[in-house]
Amino acid sequence: MRMRRWNVVLAALALSASACASASREPEAPAGQDLAAAEAEVARAVAEGSDDVVSGAIVVDFKDGTTKEQFDAWEQEWGVDLEFNSLEGPRTGVTLAVGVDDVEDVLQRVRQNPAVESAEPLMQVRTSYTPNDPQFEAQWNLRMIDMPKAWDGNRGKGVVVAVIDTGIAYEDHDDFKQVPDLKGVSFVKGYDFVNDDEHANDDHGHGTHVAGTIAQATNNGEGVAGVAFDATLMPLKVLNHFGSGTSADIADAIRFAADHDAKVINMSLGGGLYSQVMASAVDYARKKGVTVVAAAGNTGRGKVEFPAAYPGAVAVSAVGPSGSRAPYSSYGKELDIAAPGGDKRQGDSGGILQNTIDPRDPSRSIYAWYQGTSMAAPHVAAVAAMLYGAGAASPDEVEQALYAGAKVAENQAWSEEYGHGVLNANASLQAFNKGASPRWPSLAWAAALLAVVLLTLRGRERPGYLNVLFRPAFLVPLVLSTVGFFFLRTWFAGAAGTAQDVVSVASLPIPDWQRIIFGRGTVNPLFYSALIPLVLSLPAIAWRGFRPAVGGLALGFAGFLAYAAWAGAPALAWMPFTFLAKPWLGFNTVVCLVIARAMLKREDA
Repeated sequence: MRMRRWNVVLAALALSASACASASREPEAPAGQDLAAAEAEVARAVAEGSDDVVSGAIVVDFKDGTTKEQFDAWEQEWGVDLEFNSLEGPRTGVTLAVGVDDVEDVLQRVRQNPAVESAEPLMQVRTSYTPNDPQFEAQWNLRMIDMPKAWDGNRGKGVVVAVIDTGIAYEDHDDFKQVPDLKGVSFVKGYDFVNDDEHANDDHGHGTHVAGTIAQATNNGEGVAGVAFDATLMPLKVLNHFGSGTSADIADAIRFAADHDAKVINMSLGGGLYSQVMASAVDYARKKGVTVVAAAGNTGRGKVEFPAAYPGAVAVSAVGPSGSRAPYSSYGKELDIAAPGGDKRQGDSGGILQNTIDPRDPSRSIYAWYQGTSMAAPHVAAVAAMLYGAGAASPDEVEQALYAGAKVAENQAWSEEYGHGVLNANASLQAFNKGASPRWPSLAWAAALLAVVLLTLRGRERPGYLNVLFRPAFLVPLVLSTVGFFFLRTWFAGAAGTAQDVVSVASLPIPDWQRIIFGRGTVNPLFYSALIPLVLSLPAIAWRGFRPAVGGLALGFAGFLAYAAWAGAPALAWMPFTFLAKPWLGFNTVVCLVIARAMLKREDA
């Protein structure tokens, strides 16, 4: 007797109430092109594994009067096991099937039955957290990064975020007053490196505004909302009343944060000159497991400022309400991601609204619209805190999720203006929860190119498909160079020190090892080329036993580079023009294929 599937996903229960309405009432559906567009959107969500649909599940609504015995007889033809959704099922005709391997194929067969009124993927709905802060509606920036959905899952509880800035209006001390919309926010002990005391109060306004974006008190009926409003803030003052400070104070503040349990550092500050002292401090923090986020700068030129440009920092550019790069935002080869920073060319409402102090009177609270990459960086820092709150164990995991969830701009996987794309908090949390998807298309391209290589070899030269595919010496380099050993992040999630470094490297495809070596999102053309297979092919000329490994490596590189070119080539460092990226990738793909063919060719005795 067939097992009944009672453990249907909870989301189905949320839908059952609406499904209980009589099937004789026809719901209004969009007509014509609107209906076609809606169906196409659902199909796309299924194909992409969206969290808006329940994976491998369908809902079938039968006409009133259809019995269980009837649809049981059709199930074998459809290849599914349907059960009534609830006790109302015999009346409403609403049934569910889970564990469906090919949803679209099954739905096509089911829909052909005249007893079926509708059949579709099982949708997943959820509450959308809407805070009661009266000015939340003015915060276009939070809707842009999909915060209402992201808040349903995580709000950064318990994660310490260090705000290295002008200080924060976080306490009542002497003439300083806490701003009203930070009441109830969690703070840990900080430090004032400008005045050398333990009261890092804000006498400028910039730091309080930045802190508000990260963790403004939310759903308190006051003012505006913050991104990770359950996070804990660490105020570190390094900039004076005029908004300037020294590299020595900033370096000390970075190390202070890393040594006092901060998981995220936000630096909405910058300058044009390199400082080894600050670079070493950023490296120190990252090695201690801290995600360092910094503003790219407000010069409007193609050069990311320091500290954002240091290896190990996440460099953030700014976009306005339209989603395009703000004209003041710096950009360049060191850029990692973009986030809302505001663009007030059309008025103040195009800026970022937060509660801060009046610079003329630190005891007076105001709500102000600011713009700048200084306002963009705290969005990223706050989402990083949410990722740590969701269980991320390292800066690598946080960055991987940030970049995987970012909305790609200009159809490029990476660009100098937007980095990996525009921040999306909900998508990044979903990417982390699912694990960043490996680049399966790269492996598919490699398999297709393997067939091409083998078909170009004459019969006696061909090594044989099975001999190639199932030889570890060939297969391991192929997998490493296309998708990497991505599963190692799950198996060794608690690894630390050298072991963590090994896991981080091995879990990435070999061309992306440049992320670890250079610490940037920038694509190094020497790694996205045939250089590594070419160098390793030289000893293989004399050492025949090494040839299968080099053949697998070269073929993997070919698949990876071919997919990178096809998917929208990233901007490559040192290229004088971005349009040269695709020709570069195409040429190196061909070189890799030539190497693979030479390595796999079987020579006659």
